[in-house]
Amino acid sequence: MEIFRPQSRRNFVSSSNDAVSVPTIPLYRSAPPIEVRLEEFESFAIDRLRVLKGISDGMSRGKKPEELENLVKDLWKVNMRHQHASEVLNKDIISHFVLRLVYCRTEDLRKWFLSMESALFRYRFRLLNAEAQRAVMEEFDLPYRAVSNVEFESIKEKLGQVARSIGQPSPTADAIFYKVPFEEVPDLVAGRKVLIKQGKAYVAMNQIVSLVATLFRSQLSKTLILTNRKWTSSIREQEKHRLTPIVEALCSSYLGPDYSQSRDYGDISLKDIDQVAKSSFPLCMRHLFDKLKEDHHLKHGGRMQLGLFLKGVGLNLDDALAFWRAEFSKKVGLEKFEKQYAYTIRHNYGKEGKRTDYTPYSCTKIISSTPGTGDHHGCPYRHFSEENLRAALGTMGVNSRAMEDVIDKVRNRHYQLACTLTFEALHGMPCDAGINHPNQYFSDSKKILQSKKDSSA
Repeated sequence: MEIFRPQSRRNFVSSSNDAVSVPTIPLYRSAPPIEVRLEEFESFAIDRLRVLKGISDGMSRGKKPEELENLVKDLWKVNMRHQHASEVLNKDIISHFVLRLVYCRTEDLRKWFLSMESALFRYRFRLLNAEAQRAVMEEFDLPYRAVSNVEFESIKEKLGQVARSIGQPSPTADAIFYKVPFEEVPDLVAGRKVLIKQGKAYVAMNQIVSLVATLFRSQLSKTLILTNRKWTSSIREQEKHRLTPIVEALCSSYLGPDYSQSRDYGDISLKDIDQVAKSSFPLCMRHLFDKLKEDHHLKHGGRMQLGLFLKGVGLNLDDALAFWRAEFSKKVGLEKFEKQYAYTIRHNYGKEGKRTDYTPYSCTKIISSTPGTGDHHGCPYRHFSEENLRAALGTMGVNSRAMEDVIDKVRNRHYQLACTLTFEALHGMPCDAGINHPNQYFSDSKKILQSKKDSSA
């Protein structure tokens, strides 16, 4: 792909005849000869990343296969559409190759991308009709042929036994089975869902997704390694002033709304802030708030994380100055506060320096921070010891059963999901979108509490 700035470009699918020759699901074997606007390079990738992260969250929550299938369908419909129908396929292909470049750079990134793209492929394949599935199979140029009628009749009873053992009806005479090496369908073998005879697995047409998904995963795994070599040997240096900054930032991009200004609720006042902190602050902000009240001081990282959060939930500049002044003056004195700390608060509100309207930190930014000795910022789910996290959750009011679920997610490094489970435990309501931003936590909490208040009135 060639990245450029002009407003016109060639289409990969340039005519109706070309469109017919392209499978419903691209196999992404090589980057297509298309020109891509720099704006699309980033925006298409972000849209696909929303799909992959949605799948990741669904899998982490333990959704069932049929639930994941519906989730993929909805995520794809919402995020991968294009105002021009002819551009949908281009967007699919471009976004995959951009994210391949983004996620080829480390072993952990490759592992995540490989897992999510393979899951996406699997569920998109399952949503295809039989004709489209066969078209994708032909693109893989599989050397396997359907089992003949004679062979089918000779193993029909055994195939029926396997089918009944997994709650499926016995195969009928018109059923199609493929005979493949058993190592190419490891998930079916592990689940005892296929008949194995002389090293061959008999795979039904409705199970063929396992075979093609394994092939897709193997192909993508190899190409990720090759892409990494190209990235490190040439692309990173050649594009250091244009694409490299975008590529390096995409994997940690926050994909939700901007919380630089409070939109859903009016300004919070100083007289309400203590109560609101207990009812609607996420753990990361409540910990900072409590430490500020306890020590009357926070280091720079803590002041930035909490200060921008408070700005986003509606604390105006005058009240912010009064809030920080009241706490800090107890330790450093009023004069030192005005000289050393007040400027930064005004700066965060866009009233000093470059007049930039700074945005509250997202979960991704907070999780990736590295607090040092004496710091209290960062994500408690990542940075607290298990003992300290249990104590903090208990103080918030999380019950023992929910706490075990939260700790389990933390052990598996699903920090945002741990925060989501905390939210659900405290509010008694599901949060299907997941928690992606502290200000989202606050906003959703206020909505639920207001709804409960209105219904009881």
